[in-house]
Amino acid sequence: MSSPYPILGDTMFHMSEEKPEHYWRAIDRKWQKHWADTKVFATGEDPNKPKQYVLMMFPYPSGSALHMGHVRTYVLGDIFTRYMKMRGFNTLHPMGWDAFGLPAENAAIKRGFHPREWTVANIQTMKGQLKELGIAYDWEREISTCEPEYYRWTQWIFLRMFEKGLAYLKNAPVNWCPSCMTVLANEEVDNGACWRCKGAVERKELKQWFLKITAYADALLEDMKGLDKWPDRVKSMQENWIGRSEGSNVVFREKETGEEMPVFTTRADTLFGVTFIVIAPEHPLVAKLAKGTPQEAEVDAYVEKAKKLSFIDRTSTEREKTGVLLGRHAINPVNGEAVPVFVTDYVLADYGSGIVMGVPAHDQRDFEFAKKKGLLMKVVISPAGEKLEPASMTEAFVDDGVQVNSGAFDGMPNREAIWAITDWLAQDGKGGRKVTFRLRDWLISRQRYWGAPIPIIHCAKCGPVAAPDADLPVLLPPQADFRPGAESPLARSKEFVETRCPKCGGDARRDTDTMGTFIDSSWYFLRYVSPNYTDGPFDEKAVARWLPVDQYIGGIEHAIMHLLYSRFIYKVLADLGKVPGREPFNALFTHGFVLKGGSMMSKSLGNTVAADETIAKYGCDTARTFLMFAAPPEKDLEWSETGIEGISRFLKRVGRLVEGNMESLKTNAYPGPDPASAGGIAREVSRRTHEAVMRVTRDIRDDFHYNTAISALMEFVNFLSDADLSAAGPEATSFAIKRLVLLMAPFAPHLAEEWWEMAGEKPSVFNANWPEFSAVAAQEDVVEVPVQVNGKLRSMLRVPRGTGKEALEKAALADPKVQAFLAGSAPRRCVVIPDKLVNLVL
Repeated sequence: MSSPYPILGDTMFHMSEEKPEHYWRAIDRKWQKHWADTKVFATGEDPNKPKQYVLMMFPYPSGSALHMGHVRTYVLGDIFTRYMKMRGFNTLHPMGWDAFGLPAENAAIKRGFHPREWTVANIQTMKGQLKELGIAYDWEREISTCEPEYYRWTQWIFLRMFEKGLAYLKNAPVNWCPSCMTVLANEEVDNGACWRCKGAVERKELKQWFLKITAYADALLEDMKGLDKWPDRVKSMQENWIGRSEGSNVVFREKETGEEMPVFTTRADTLFGVTFIVIAPEHPLVAKLAKGTPQEAEVDAYVEKAKKLSFIDRTSTEREKTGVLLGRHAINPVNGEAVPVFVTDYVLADYGSGIVMGVPAHDQRDFEFAKKKGLLMKVVISPAGEKLEPASMTEAFVDDGVQVNSGAFDGMPNREAIWAITDWLAQDGKGGRKVTFRLRDWLISRQRYWGAPIPIIHCAKCGPVAAPDADLPVLLPPQADFRPGAESPLARSKEFVETRCPKCGGDARRDTDTMGTFIDSSWYFLRYVSPNYTDGPFDEKAVARWLPVDQYIGGIEHAIMHLLYSRFIYKVLADLGKVPGREPFNALFTHGFVLKGGSMMSKSLGNTVAADETIAKYGCDTARTFLMFAAPPEKDLEWSETGIEGISRFLKRVGRLVEGNMESLKTNAYPGPDPASAGGIAREVSRRTHEAVMRVTRDIRDDFHYNTAISALMEFVNFLSDADLSAAGPEATSFAIKRLVLLMAPFAPHLAEEWWEMAGEKPSVFNANWPEFSAVAAQEDVVEVPVQVNGKLRSMLRVPRGTGKEALEKAALADPKVQAFLAGSAPRRCVVIPDKLVNLVL
């Protein structure tokens, strides 16, 4: 972003200049250069200070120009970091780049560039834009996940998991995006569509690499209880995704072969009502049980047809249910009845056991399938005192009731029957209690070029073998044909693929998949503490000093994938003894978006407001302050040109206060004496200053209430602008205005630096101590005391604070509003609480 205004150097800005906003960009540049030259925001390492690790979710270097939505995101963390630095903390506020992945690869292919060339160019562009915003990052800790010195350690973490059995290769039905031509993890499928391109996802059978996140399902849930500084919404989203269910494992058996057909259910109370079994087309039992039956050809054709359906079609609740008979029967363990087995495409092999019991009288989806196929329905739960007849039912009965047609369990409340039936089955080895999870293991294989290569060597004799740590990083071949195709682009690079087995020395082939980018971002926050460390992914002593992250800030859209994966990887590293504690992020704040025309700013929608144009017109600090004032940070904000003009006028008023009182400011150094004891207007200046410091401090410190903090600053500026500061005296004037500048500094840092210098103080303002406040000193000298008659409010008394009981009672009795209710009678009793309440009881 270029500016038409000259760099001011040591020149100071004066509010008397016409159109001062024309100089504000020059002020931005002046202080950004000062911060860079003096390294004001380098990470603090003073052992006598507490630490504060403030982290923004790092961006993907798309190359698009930053818009005001981006600015709002980065300013949130910047304000908090500057505040914590002024509070005396060692601050770590780093920035880096989530640089691997499909968008860069696809954009590079479209434009004829190499993905690395495209990504590096975008990083330089975005880095320049962020520097123009003056965000207080420690750029010496910058990282990029696509650099070999970073992904070397991503591969190292993968290998440690491989050694522990947490990374494994298996043939499985997976989510395939035909547009991106790669596999997706379950979490990357949003309502059956690819989270990147929004295209329909298909199911495909492939051999893929998985990380065993399910081994940590209970820990992910249990440890979440301690995350009391996380939004409840995010925790609920993770809990629902992990989906812990306590239920029953029920063993059905195929009638002729005795083959086990295990079913998991949370409704064992409906087992006596099972009239059919459904099995996923991909389930390995399908081909085995269909073989040799009259239905074999029909089943094979149905399975092939199901493979071509998208994930959306398979799971849609609107689509008509289909299925074919397998030609087999399953024996219900509770009553010995043989029920038909259907192959149905609405069941997925990787959810539950891939086999589901059909209870049409008590499950709506089963009801619809049974109606279509003309299947038997059996009522086994009825409302107390009523009798349901299957022939008259228009929908499944899914409410609670009592057991009927359930043998020895008849008459039992169905919720009690769930465990009674389960435990009865367990006695005969036909089932038992079981806990399952919706969460599935994390699929990390990608059939694309621009990612960290999976560091595994495949040997015909030894099987999958870990690449030796000494050989890391396994580098991407720079000259590879990275265009997507039926196989991974790496498979087309002979020099990459052909290698020797580390175990037996024989001919071998490297794995040709790359890792999904969420594994890169699952540990980046650990690399920031020692970005140049070469003896491991991070310096463990530095991690012990800085982790967990004290304040993490990002979008709610990352609640499932990034945040869940990061917690998982951190727990694995904790079990390896590499990191402290069990959780990586102590506090989490999720921000809202900037809207224009009611929609989130987006280049594709054409509704963005360019950051460089806005900042060139108004300066950084006007844009920053408006974005923080216009709405609570956790809420969405509608862009308003009128609103930003109002903030510009507010900042000019602050500037006039500084310039108009420079003589007082320069002759009274900060912090200066508190004029509270001086009396008169000086005392009120002191009180209002303490009140402003208290309100702004609490609003920044507690839940990012930046909008109300700025509102408090506006009230303080109004008071100071209207007050007779000459009567208050130079000490009181300096006491108030210098504290005003300090309170403004996190929000309007460039102007605050300018005002601080104009006030005769040595830069940087961020090396000054945040002002302290006294809640007592902030109290008004006059208080309003409610007066009640028989418990009902009848008047308000304005009296000096600390007025005694007798004086309060006398003032209340003399109040004309109160006398009208007394009607000449004396109260029987008078309850007086000084400064709080007078209650007259007639």
